[in-house]
Amino acid sequence: MTSSSLSGKRALVCGASQGIGAASALALAELGATVILVARNATELVKIQKSLPGSGHQICILDLNQTEEIESKLKPLLPFHIVVNNSGGPAGGALTEATTQSLTAAFNQHILSAQKIAQLAIPGMKEAQFGRFVQIISTSVKAPIPNLGVSNTIRGAMANWAKTLSLEVGPFGITVNNVLPGYTKTPRFESLRKSTAEKNKSSESQVEEQWKKTTPLGRIAEPSEVAAAVAFLASPAASYISGINLPVDGGRTPSL
Repeated sequence: MTSSSLSGKRALVCGASQGIGAASALALAELGATVILVARNATELVKIQKSLPGSGHQICILDLNQTEEIESKLKPLLPFHIVVNNSGGPAGGALTEATTQSLTAAFNQHILSAQKIAQLAIPGMKEAQFGRFVQIISTSVKAPIPNLGVSNTIRGAMANWAKTLSLEVGPFGITVNNVLPGYTKTPRFESLRKSTAEKNKSSESQVEEQWKKTTPLGRIAEPSEVAAAVAFLASPAASYISGINLPVDGGRTPSL
């Protein structure tokens, strides 16, 4: 049976100061990986770093919107055998009301940052004959979510970026997969719940109950449940899985 151990592997986890990113960092560390935690909030990163099992974990204070800083900040921390691309979703709103600036900013934060990180990481992955890219994106890749116009657009682009990359790096033993979270208890979830309640002139608890009803499993996910999928796809056990979108959504997405 193929091992799930990540001992000796170095994992770069973006958006690691909270939510699914922090949970993914923990899940990878529990499998034995040394984790490089990336986010803007130094205080929260230090807390996460101290909570991880194992040793040698590092932090990198980086705003993925500032793509010109990615190489200078991450290059000294190479190699990365595992990359978890995870960044905060764009603000809600209709696509018809979105500005070109908001689309450009989202493209920079998600697509360009992932591209720059990939170009840094791939040479070391090829040398190690082991590489994993896992993007945490959204179920909107399969079915667009109302009132998330910019997010739907960028998440779709991210999924196709990942699929294209998987075709190019597969011959080197590098896999590229996307995890699509459904409703998950994160700061992003709380923000969307609040804005939806304000828009519908209802309470946040009413919004959450309505969302639960649209989910076959009838509840909101814990970040650790999404992180478990991330850790599996990053492990040697998932060596023959590449180029897929994996919903972790309690069965909510209305497509296969």
